Amino acid sequence: MDWQYLFLNFDGRIGRRDWWFGAIVLLIASVLSGILFGDGLIGWLVSVLMIIPTLGIHVKRFHDRGKSGWWVLILIVPVVGLIWMIVDLGLLEGDPGPNRFGPPPRPVTS
Repeated sequence: MDWQYLFLNFDGRIGRRDWWFGAIVLLIASVLSGILFGDGLIGWLVSVLMIIPTLGIHVKRFHDRGKSGWWVLILIVPVVGLIWMIVDLGLLEGDPGPNRFGPPPRPVTS
């Protein structure tokens, strides 16, 4: 598994399976961080550091859907952003062939 590509790279595309895997890993890490560190300084720092991997998976998934990575800003909108993310990134298929962001993704997690 290429963790660095999945979480720290903003180029290319990832499929639904890899997006779900990354989202679940980040959710578990966030919950564990909250349990271990609470709302203190360390918990806040962990949350800030998790922004990069979160953006990494979302941007690549938007790329797979043929959209610019800037679509990640839809997540700022309360409620609608979360629903949009789950439907657009987690349920809908990506572009079947090559698009302006590269060839169809091969699974990162296998």
